[in-house]
Amino acid sequence: MLVKTERGTKDLRAVWWEDGAVRVIDQRLLPDQLQIARIASYEEMADAISDMTVRGAPTIGASGAFGIALAWAAKSDLRKAAERLRATRPTAHDLFHSIDLMLKHGDNVVGAALSFADSIVSKCRRIGEAGSELIRDGARILTHCNAGALAAVDYGTALAPMRVAKRSGRDLFVFVDETRPRLQGAKLTAWELSNEGIRHAIIADNAAGHYMKSEVDLVMVGADRIAANGDFANKIGTYEKAVLAKENGVPFYVAAPVSTFDPSLETGDGIVIEERSADEVLSIGGVRVAPDGSEALNPAFDVTPGALVSGFITERGILGPGEFGRLHDPEL
Repeated sequence: MLVKTERGTKDLRAVWWEDGAVRVIDQRLLPDQLQIARIASYEEMADAISDMTVRGAPTIGASGAFGIALAWAAKSDLRKAAERLRATRPTAHDLFHSIDLMLKHGDNVVGAALSFADSIVSKCRRIGEAGSELIRDGARILTHCNAGALAAVDYGTALAPMRVAKRSGRDLFVFVDETRPRLQGAKLTAWELSNEGIRHAIIADNAAGHYMKSEVDLVMVGADRIAANGDFANKIGTYEKAVLAKENGVPFYVAAPVSTFDPSLETGDGIVIEERSADEVLSIGGVRVAPDGSEALNPAFDVTPGALVSGFITERGILGPGEFGRLHDPEL
């Protein structure tokens, strides 16, 4: 991804291997600070995934792969490392996919992790190329949460088509849902779009319906896990955006690599939804905004029925739920 710094523009990934350790952009500090964290053990990687130093399904997948690589390089118990990493965040399928894949490469896990991260970048580039065909010149797009390079090592999933369209000379405008309670849209997606020079405006989550009535041409979001029937989990608030899109006749697309599809689940009813700390809802920027004694519920994701999806943008093209049989991944 392109990142503007005081010394010029850099091209960075969200996570990479360097000098026997893993480097990651600390996403908790954006947009105020661009800080690179060094992760030297699988335990540190597990903590980084849990506390959302790194986040986004494909980036979590790459981080899980690098976590196993760190365990392998340190001659740690790979099964123990895998168990610790799997326990960090239960919803994203990419994490489990990457760990299972790394355990099959006991001879050179570092090399396998590097190849896996590179493959994510390649897949997201192809997602961008496929999805950009949906974006006409002057398009107005709504997105929810952050499905950009920060969430997918590089390029992104839902943001990848926007990047390709912009770099191809097309004008576009993006409505960026703020994405309470962690504000990934307001903080991370807006930061990525600013670096890319894509026109955008941050809107309150509950303003999406207002703009979909007359100003939004299409919706593009990412996904953390997709069931065999097309039901999918994404950041909390996605379900209501899909319902609003359906009501207003706005096409609703999901962008995700094949590794996000979980054929073991027939429907979204089997997707485990992560529950996070109530403090994320009760406070903003460390300042409590709720009365003392009030409690909060904080599901990190919701499940959107596949029937509300216009198409799934993958590295293998744009597919409907009835075409998922083509997505068998030979890596597994």
